[in-house]
Amino acid sequence: MNKIKLFVAAACMMAITVVSNAQTAAPKIGYTNVSYILGSMPESKQIESDLKAYSTQLEAQLQTKFKEFETKRDAYQKGASTMTEVIRADKEKELMNLQNSIEEFQRNAEASLQKKQQSLLEPAYTKMQKAIDDVAKDNGYTYIFNSDAGYGSTTILLHAPEEGNVSDLVLKKMGVTPPAKGTASAAPAAMPASKATTPSATNTAPTVKKKK
Repeated sequence: MNKIKLFVAAACMMAITVVSNAQTAAPKIGYTNVSYILGSMPESKQIESDLKAYSTQLEAQLQTKFKEFETKRDAYQKGASTMTEVIRADKEKELMNLQNSIEEFQRNAEASLQKKQQSLLEPAYTKMQKAIDDVAKDNGYTYIFNSDAGYGSTTILLHAPEEGNVSDLVLKKMGVTPPAKGTASAAPAAMPASKATTPSATNTAPTVKKKK
């Protein structure tokens, strides 16, 4: 009987030890703000500058196409009454083709701008991810969440203690001095791709109406 009691007591002690160890080994959770880190990285200004230059280039090409359309449209409207039916139909077809070309260019420009944006951001995101991985490893974090709800992401972190914020640790890991508290750090413009500004002449494609 005494042996049975001793066995039960030993089993209870083992169970308590297992529970205690499980509690001790609970995952350590941290969080960071991707836009804050990205805006604090020195690369952000160059990314914004390059993206703006590329967008301006696309905008200039679109304006050239739009001006060509306007010039030919105005000429058509002024001389339509004196044109033969064949010439008028040919001019209308030309204007329609120019209009379609402008609309296609706008679509292609948006896709091109997004692709350019992604290519510019990829090295920065890769660098950031490595720093996050290193911080997690160095500080024993099992999970690190993104608290930023911007840039196309949806945050799942609605409340967390400040001591779990590893953003400044990530910046330091990359050799970047974190901004002073209360100083806002601006992330590169037009991020991510869904936020990119589409080049446009008047925000609406030009239209041409056929003379009846």
